[in-house]
Amino acid sequence: MRPVPILLALSVCAAIALYVLKGGNTAAPEDNVTASKITTEAFPPVSVLVQKSIAQPVTSGIVLRGQTEAFRQIVVLAETSGKVISKPLRKGTLVTEGQLLCELEVGTKSAALSEAKARLEEAKANNKGARGLVRKGIISETAAFSREAALESAQANVDRAERELQDLQIKAPFSGLLESDTAEFGSYMQQGSACATVLQLNPMKLVGNATEQQVAKITAGADARARLLSGREVQGKVTFVSRRADSITKTFRVEITVPNDDDSLRDGSTVDISIALSGAMGHLLPQSALTLNGEGILGIRVVEDNKAKFIAIKTIRDSAEGIWVSGLNPQTDVIVVGQEYVTDGRKVSVTFKEGS
Repeated sequence: MRPVPILLALSVCAAIALYVLKGGNTAAPEDNVTASKITTEAFPPVSVLVQKSIAQPVTSGIVLRGQTEAFRQIVVLAETSGKVISKPLRKGTLVTEGQLLCELEVGTKSAALSEAKARLEEAKANNKGARGLVRKGIISETAAFSREAALESAQANVDRAERELQDLQIKAPFSGLLESDTAEFGSYMQQGSACATVLQLNPMKLVGNATEQQVAKITAGADARARLLSGREVQGKVTFVSRRADSITKTFRVEITVPNDDDSLRDGSTVDISIALSGAMGHLLPQSALTLNGEGILGIRVVEDNKAKFIAIKTIRDSAEGIWVSGLNPQTDVIVVGQEYVTDGRKVSVTFKEGS
């Protein structure tokens, strides 16, 4: 074999391998530094739009799924018996506190009151001068006590008979809406029979269930808002936070009270409840200002010493005005337009956003 061709082939292979390992660049290191300087300094600064952002308290929130619930609901019961002599009120009727719902027939109750009053007068007469008769020895001390007891019993019977006459008129305990018809005319009501069901819908309660992690952040008096399935939004305050978890779901009942002056809110409607919480400091930025670096990390680009710089951020929450983020200095110049055309260290020409 001839050694010259073999040595020549090995030399060519070694030269190609060295070229590949150097990335195709055979220039000296000094030449690379010079080229880098030319690359960064030859191009003019990139024009960007900058927003001056100052950190401010962020109001975050907890979202609960819940439903509306009547502020009060009661089944009005009869406290005495009798036949209904009033015309029924139909369900859906608005009633005021003290309004007559059901009226029962007097029957023999008036006669019972008259009898009780007569017994009372008799007891008063028998008791009159009882203590003087005791001092004179005409009657015993025990007999005097019996007459006093009879007088008190007669007075109690009169009070009871008067109360039964008052109970013949069953009235609304508070202003609200009839959820059921009142008792029908001519029907007979026993003591404890239902006259009607009354709902108080103003104000209205919004009821949700919070997890153990959520309930630790909720306090009574916190601002809250809710959205119904119809799209309507209402606002109120947290009025109750349960201290005991539900035995099955292990969640805690939370109640929010909202006004319902027009009675348009209905009992049992589904709502999404958002309870405001006091959060940390953050910056409110337009969502378009967010960008990703070469490693796919979410952040923004800011201006420091007329140069662009990438800063990673954490999102706190979205809002109608923009997005709340943390991880920035208290006062930051944020690039809101042009951030996609600059890299770290690139000089920029700054134009500040109007009103920032």
